[in-house]
Amino acid sequence: MIPFSRADRVSGLIQEVLSELLKKNIRDPRLAMATITSVKMSRDLKLARIYFTIYGDREKSEAAARGFESARGFIKRSLARRLSLRYMPDLKFFYDESFEYGSHIDQLLEKISTDNGPDHQSD
Repeated sequence: MIPFSRADRVSGLIQEVLSELLKKNIRDPRLAMATITSVKMSRDLKLARIYFTIYGDREKSEAAARGFESARGFIKRSLARRLSLRYMPDLKFFYDESFEYGSHIDQLLEKISTDNGPDHQSD
């Protein structure tokens, strides 16, 4: 069994604390429905790539990205207080498109299933 790297442990902590911050401390309406899907740390722990998703259209995801950018200083200070790291990583926020892609694939599979019908067999 391969043990988790320090970057993996720190990214898990950042995701946990940031999710709690979103729920309890950040009042920006652009971030009200945002969910942190993952955090990827660089090996040297100097950069945290934070992926989020939000229910809605492209306009809402862009507004949420702007909301994260405007709250970045507050988020970084809050994380620094909660995490005991020697160096607080720089935070970069990215919209996670994997949920949209998965939903699109599900729709295509459903359409194929509906078009072929339950009794259709391909030869």
